[in-house]
Amino acid sequence: MQNILFFIDKVSSWVGQVFSWLIVVLTFLISWEVFSRYVLNHPNPWSFDLMIMMYGTSFMMAGAYTLAKNGHVRGDVLYGFFPPRLQAGLDLTLYFLFFIPGVVALVWAGYTYALESLAIRESSTLTANGPPLYPFKMIIPISGVLLLLQGFVEIVRCIICLKEGEWPAREKDVEEVDVEKLKAMVHVTDSDIAEADTLVATKPGSQG
Repeated sequence: MQNILFFIDKVSSWVGQVFSWLIVVLTFLISWEVFSRYVLNHPNPWSFDLMIMMYGTSFMMAGAYTLAKNGHVRGDVLYGFFPPRLQAGLDLTLYFLFFIPGVVALVWAGYTYALESLAIRESSTLTANGPPLYPFKMIIPISGVLLLLQGFVEIVRCIICLKEGEWPAREKDVEEVDVEKLKAMVHVTDSDIAEADTLVATKPGSQG
């Protein structure tokens, strides 16, 4: 079971990491458009539409990745103090009450929008000669399916936690700041940090 959970985690992570490169492309596109508009005096009407589509695509395709890394926003002020079984029970309830109905509605509506857009070869009307919209709208149901699949994985994790009393392991990912590796690089231990805190607290003129 754990291997299946890890496999879906890897799929969600891989998709999120691949589409995250759109941010780099979007950065270059915006920079070029600013240069083209204000230096070359030659703005591109289609660039604004393309920027919106690229940002929306990266945002939607990151949903499953964020869920796989347990990165979505929640009320951690109280949630963090709950025991694992209570956390799992609360999460499980919310998944069935809100997550599954909401994401299923997203997939269904997105599928309908994508088919209608493809049938008429819809193009953007925000600017003149706008780019086609149907490839962008196809991202909606695809991202919804990935998010729903990852949601089922999280539901299984909740059930395992309710049975075993602790959360099952997740796939490891690169952290913004790896504190433990940073400690090892500078040869600092927890006791060194505690001793430094004590010296600062007892230093003359310090507050507290």
